[in-house]
Amino acid sequence: MAEHIRTEESRVALVTGGANGIGAAVAEALCAAGIHVVVADRDNEAAQAQAARLPDARALSLDVVDAAQVHSAVGGLERLDIVVNSAGIALLDEAKSLSAETFRATLEVNLTGAFLVAQAAYPLLAQRGGRIVTLASQAAHVGLDQHAAYCASKAGVLGLTRALALEWGRDGITVNTVSPTVVLTELGRAAWDNPAGEAHREQIPTGRFAEPHEIAASVLYLCSPEAAMVNGADLRVDGGFTAV
Repeated sequence: MAEHIRTEESRVALVTGGANGIGAAVAEALCAAGIHVVVADRDNEAAQAQAARLPDARALSLDVVDAAQVHSAVGGLERLDIVVNSAGIALLDEAKSLSAETFRATLEVNLTGAFLVAQAAYPLLAQRGGRIVTLASQAAHVGLDQHAAYCASKAGVLGLTRALALEWGRDGITVNTVSPTVVLTELGRAAWDNPAGEAHREQIPTGRFAEPHEIAASVLYLCSPEAAMVNGADLRVDGGFTAV
């Protein structure tokens, strides 16, 4: 990727879960748009490696479920204009056998983690007006087999987003979500390269799953000046799956 020279007015974006998958694609898209990116991930080695591949980025070791660490690390940044909550887990099991520990862990990462990062970022975002974009899911809108914890966590993200959009819009902060279908990251390919994946793909009107760069482009739009009046919204990138 070509080297980018950042000016003093360049915006700064924090991407949680930025070392791999959708988060990595988002970090790349933001850097390509001239935005300085902080690649945050609990796997610090992977975050360092991803940051080194980008023209204007640095790594931040961050576990989104550790409230003290989140407030210290995020609050310690000098400037912040954009937050992308991409950190997430999907621990699947039938509801009748789903453990309480698995349910709690899913909500802690996907929902509580997004809240903690947004809360810690608020003072910096409010200085100039900023953007928060959280990765939700088609699972926030429809029930999916063996996804009880995941569906609950992502539906919670939509509710959280609407509340923050209402409270923080007056401070110049917009808060939105992107809801993808299955995304063909390395993990996505491994998880859905099977008969269940083929059956699910056939239920999508466009007949395919999403690519990481398509989700990144949607996030980039919500961070753009053109999206300044989009607040409290969910952008579904699911090929029409939840429309039928």
